[in-house]
Amino acid sequence: MGCPELRCLAAWWWGVSLCSAATLWAPEPDQFLGVPDGWSLVGRVAPSEPLTLTFALRQKNVGQLAELVQQVSAPDSPQYGRFLSLAEVRALVRPSALTLDTVHKWLEASGVQDCRAVSTLDFLECLVPAGTAEQLLPGAQFHRYVNGGRHAVRSPSSYTLHRELAEHVDFVGGLHRFPAEKKVVSRAWAAERSLPRHLAALSTFHLGVTPAVIRKRYNLTEGDVGAAPNNSQACAQFLEQYFHQADLAEFMGLFGGSFAHHTSVDQVVGHQAGGRAGLEASLDVEYLMSAGANISTWVFSNAGRHESQEPFLAWLLLLSNMSALPSVHSVSYGDDEDSLSRAYMQRVNVEFMKAGVRGISILFASGDSGAGCLKTPAGTHVFRPSFPASSPYVTTVGGTSFLHPFCVSAEAADYISGGGFSNVFPMPSYQTAAVKHFLSTAARLPPASYYNSTGRAYPDLAALSDNYWVVTNRIPVPWVSGTSASTPVVAGILALINDRRLQLGRSPLGFLNPALYRLQAPVNSTALYDVTQGCHLSCLDATVEGQGFCAAPSWDPVTGWGTPNFPELLHALLGQ
Repeated sequence: MGCPELRCLAAWWWGVSLCSAATLWAPEPDQFLGVPDGWSLVGRVAPSEPLTLTFALRQKNVGQLAELVQQVSAPDSPQYGRFLSLAEVRALVRPSALTLDTVHKWLEASGVQDCRAVSTLDFLECLVPAGTAEQLLPGAQFHRYVNGGRHAVRSPSSYTLHRELAEHVDFVGGLHRFPAEKKVVSRAWAAERSLPRHLAALSTFHLGVTPAVIRKRYNLTEGDVGAAPNNSQACAQFLEQYFHQADLAEFMGLFGGSFAHHTSVDQVVGHQAGGRAGLEASLDVEYLMSAGANISTWVFSNAGRHESQEPFLAWLLLLSNMSALPSVHSVSYGDDEDSLSRAYMQRVNVEFMKAGVRGISILFASGDSGAGCLKTPAGTHVFRPSFPASSPYVTTVGGTSFLHPFCVSAEAADYISGGGFSNVFPMPSYQTAAVKHFLSTAARLPPASYYNSTGRAYPDLAALSDNYWVVTNRIPVPWVSGTSASTPVVAGILALINDRRLQLGRSPLGFLNPALYRLQAPVNSTALYDVTQGCHLSCLDATVEGQGFCAAPSWDPVTGWGTPNFPELLHALLGQ
């Protein structure tokens, strides 16, 4: 090998430190390396301790994949609904033979042999001793951190790869990203308020959101339940968040009403512990299965039980490795864009493309921090978008609350509803007209310096996110709030629409956004209730004084297009 770079690569393969910094490359130079609040350092891990590292191998034909997603998702396309199989996706995106050969030889030269690839061959998950991992990834130093009963092994310093690997590896998972903790909100203020007398006699009176309230507001009848044997829906849970079948059965007994429904989850993919149930997981499962009533339901459980594992990344690997998947997935998970590297987000975005081209609808909660807020190095403030909510290849769900807290009534924006504009992903063509209309007609906008008006705007639609009843650990819990509640409700409603489409011999909806924005433009249809009141929170500074964006006619970055009117939405989407 006459080339000095190849000699250096061979030296790294054999663990000999002969390389200069100029021959190394940092795949994720912008990855946040701080330790999140709540995590405490324990110490360095032993060189012999096994770690799980995930190598994201460079894919082929990503541009063609993006074009195919548009073609199969846009109702005016002749390819609409003609989804690809997992085998066809693999043939399209699998890494080149050179990439596979280079990466495998690099790992094997360091004695790394305990590896498994996903079906599409673009992720490689390997069990690597910490000492070997630090040789493979110069700069990395693995430490153990603890947060309550949870442990994680991460590197507080950035890693590098040899430049010969730059065209073959997008990033390495299991080094920096701590598990993002998503918590639902409890609003006990409702218990301290007296009930207005003029509401007490109304038939629409309620003491918290239940399946009956959801069905009344969104016009689902007792007959609006699943019937197609080939239909299914799913939710994902992370961070030791588990549901209990007994809680689900009790919830349906208390709140299931007279509509047909299941009382147990049909399939759990991953580890399901027998300890205490999590409020987040209970909420997701109970409202997915009561909105998408009588539909087979899966739960993807990604606890991240191996200390170096990234639970969200593990979920993506599962999707890339299963030929048969539910058509709708609800995910109440998110992180700040600025805490993640662009390489990581761009690659996760491709995973959503792969799901979309397979006909899978993925819904993400928009978050519970409004527009968010970040202080810049210059001392000024900007809004803080959330990811994956900001991905242009997912459908993002915001939150609303009733105008009259104890009455099934019109809705206003929930002040916690996440929304805004991505700083990473450009605005997709399917939403440019809607967002332009909002920006040109909004009565009040924050200063332009706070947000990127050319970025992907979110959410896409919304649902109630305030004052839910949940059963967890056999106890009914009131006042549970957050977009973690609105997201499974919308997912269940879309699963019902898929059910009707499948009964008619049609394809499932797949990636919804192109159809959704086409449905609502140029004039709002009656398929969604337009939410025009309320604002969400943002920076508590003298300029915006805690206010982000406000709801407005048509689309807005707090509630999207609004909340579902099931019979009209069903009619509209059956016609596409």
